[in-house]
Amino acid sequence: MTKLLFICHGNICRSPMAEYMLKDMVARKGLQHQFHIESAATSREEIGNDIHRGTKAKLREAGIPFERRGARQVTPGNYDDFDYLIVMDQENIRGLGRIIKQDPENKIYKLLDFAGQDRDIADPWYTGNFDDTYEDILIGLEGLMRFLEKKA
Repeated sequence: MTKLLFICHGNICRSPMAEYMLKDMVARKGLQHQFHIESAATSREEIGNDIHRGTKAKLREAGIPFERRGARQVTPGNYDDFDYLIVMDQENIRGLGRIIKQDPENKIYKLLDFAGQDRDIADPWYTGNFDDTYEDILIGLEGLMRFLEKKA
């Protein structure tokens, strides 16, 4: 089973969007039993808060199921618990580094790295643009799936 943890600053916009988008993608392919997918935050600012209303609206528009959840922060133990820790931007890497400290097994990636794009996924909490965030996450997830299929 492949275990993936999506990480963003607050765990209310980008990381839960990626979590539920990938859960939907693998379910549509009948592969959900091969994956364990979660999301978390680098900060404590939103701990316990549900998914942002803009993220919910975009997921509903795309027909992607989700459930009420509380934001949580990454823990040092998550490094051992997951095969991939996938962040949305460079700032998330810095925040994750304060928690995880080291990446000796090279488990930390930016999502768009899987699509061959060395750039960040903008935070819609600041930009208000959930459409662009969704499209960037989709591009990254499609690249991630190609990457994982090659490894299988």
